[in-house]
Amino acid sequence: MRRQRRIQEEAELNVTSFMNLMIVLVPVLLMNMVFSQLAVLDLKLPLGDQPGAVNPEDVSLEVVIRKDGFEVTRTYQEKSESLALLPKKNGTFDYSGLSSALQDIKKNPGFEDKKDISLLSESDIDYQTLITVMDAVRVYPAVVAASLVDATLFPEISLGDAPTGQEVTP
Repeated sequence: MRRQRRIQEEAELNVTSFMNLMIVLVPVLLMNMVFSQLAVLDLKLPLGDQPGAVNPEDVSLEVVIRKDGFEVTRTYQEKSESLALLPKKNGTFDYSGLSSALQDIKKNPGFEDKKDISLLSESDIDYQTLITVMDAVRVYPAVVAASLVDATLFPEISLGDAPTGQEVTP
């Protein structure tokens, strides 16, 4: 007996339904994708103890971050003066009090054109606290023409170490 061979045709792949799925799926996935957003702050580092590096006639504003609160000081002609003491409230830092104290300082004619501030922190202050303080001294929410905007306080931030041996007490 003879076997008959059937002539087999190569089957074509029908990818139309797969292409339709991709046409719908790709835009949906792109619309739901979360885009990451990076914020970068330009910081100025202290120059150190170089003679003549800092003009003593200029008024410098400092926020000292301690484990028990904030202290806002100004230095003029190498003399420091405390402007505000903000101890912790219920075990947490008073960021809104810091922002309102700096807003009051910014209204002073001696500080209205000033843009730089120094943040001096103790060594055991955590990173998130430092970032939140940076945000509090940089901008504050303000209402302008019935809309909420970010008003500028002191955008040029310098970092340093806090002097040791002092506490924030009201």
